[in-house]
Amino acid sequence: MSQHVHTSTLPVSTRVMNLSHLLTESSRRLADEIGFAWGDSTWTWKEMEERSRAFAYALSHELGLKKGDRLLVQSSNCNQMFEAMFACWRIGAVWVPTNYRQSPDEVAYLASSSGARALLCGASFPQHAAACDSVEITVSIGKSDFAIDYETLITRYSGQNLAAVDVGRDDPAWFFFTSGTTGRPKAAVLTHGQMAFVITNHLCDLMPGTGPEDASIVVAPLSHGAGVHQLAQVAHGVKTILPAEEKFDPATIWRLVEQWKVTNLFTVPTIVKMLIEHPSVNQYDHTSLRYVIYAGAPMYRSDQVKALETLGPVLVQYFGLGEVTGNITVLPPAFHHIDDSHMKIGTCGFARTGIQAQIQDSNGVEVPAGETGEIAVIGPAVFAGYYNNDEANQKSFRNGWFLTGDLGHMDDEGFVYLTGRVSDMYISGGSNIYPREIEEKLLSHPAVSETAVLGVPDPVWGEVGMAVCVFYPGQHVEISSLNAWLSERVARYKVPKSYVIWSEMPKTAYGKITKKLIRETLIERGELKEIS
Repeated sequence: MSQHVHTSTLPVSTRVMNLSHLLTESSRRLADEIGFAWGDSTWTWKEMEERSRAFAYALSHELGLKKGDRLLVQSSNCNQMFEAMFACWRIGAVWVPTNYRQSPDEVAYLASSSGARALLCGASFPQHAAACDSVEITVSIGKSDFAIDYETLITRYSGQNLAAVDVGRDDPAWFFFTSGTTGRPKAAVLTHGQMAFVITNHLCDLMPGTGPEDASIVVAPLSHGAGVHQLAQVAHGVKTILPAEEKFDPATIWRLVEQWKVTNLFTVPTIVKMLIEHPSVNQYDHTSLRYVIYAGAPMYRSDQVKALETLGPVLVQYFGLGEVTGNITVLPPAFHHIDDSHMKIGTCGFARTGIQAQIQDSNGVEVPAGETGEIAVIGPAVFAGYYNNDEANQKSFRNGWFLTGDLGHMDDEGFVYLTGRVSDMYISGGSNIYPREIEEKLLSHPAVSETAVLGVPDPVWGEVGMAVCVFYPGQHVEISSLNAWLSERVARYKVPKSYVIWSEMPKTAYGKITKKLIRETLIERGELKEIS
């Protein structure tokens, strides 16, 4: 992507709906119905639309933002953040949310690399605001001494009716920063036309039949996948329920599920595991749930079975990346089974509607069914490229296919099975080893709650496996016993050469377990000195 992101003239064929219209339409149809709940506070669809319009007017008329300008957002979940997203799009600006748990220096990098003109910053993040000295304008969510308050602007411009600007299919709407598993985070450019397809596809493939009678609870930061999921709810007039507490608490989630008769939630497998293993799952009525959607990583089979036993046939898996906004494969409830004989164990599903997935070798040639290669994808959900990063774009696209960086294989029926990230695979004694297979076997041990296997340098074999394990409370087994268990279930060359036992696994802000974070933690603790 070039530095220029503003489309000044629109050929007739490229004109599309401005994404802010999703909120406008729900406000028209459902004006006085609750659209958003946060703790004890609620807002009707009409109130959300009016507040969003007021902030849009403030952005445009007082702060001087225009079409194509970037608005950086450093905030934990709140109603203001949700409203501001639609306000940003209404004026044609680009929404650039951060992972709010990042350091001030990390957020400052996002500000400069995105070319953000303005910053919307929670009042509890003054150091982040100070670090973002490249931005011209700052607005705070909550009273602060570093910027004008969001609510002051809402009051000042209440009642102003600012029409949404015209946008084209390829006009940027959202800079979706990758998690930066290798190097610095990159801004994937999501456009108005692409996002309209993604939202439609989410409603079609993930939660069909969802509408105004439904409610969706937020259990992850709105800055990334959860924000996209909530956009789909707005499109069909579904209430968004936001827990009051910033810290994830399973008991609170289950209480709100019962209170609001929540019908869907989106999260990651580790959060599903925490929800179903918490005693509060049996204290509240969760029979309203129709779709428990998990993504970000495949769910281990043992967790899958427990979730189905606890919640019933409500699991929906999808596989995707920020660059394809989740739209690669889907595994609906009908394909989840407790009985192994009726389940395609390990699959992340089949291609989403309108999407084509393929397993390719290093030359871009499709490999036969059952053979491992890199997962590539084409379709309207694929992003417009990385902003201002030609090198990354050249590496990520080949013959029009987006290369996901994920390894896997596809069976004769088109079901995809993830083996792991290209970067996770390691070579030991000349043999390719895929950690996921080993992790699945370790998790079948009754004492092992969580695990991660990664390759570490070895002077003899090049690389060998190291397994990090967390036991269930009150459980403990000797490493020799764990090793013996695994030796009966995988080839000897795949058995890790060392084990590390932790009391808990470090997770990202989105509740994911990543090899990058585990490797960094091992180094910090002095348990992996071989890597500088």
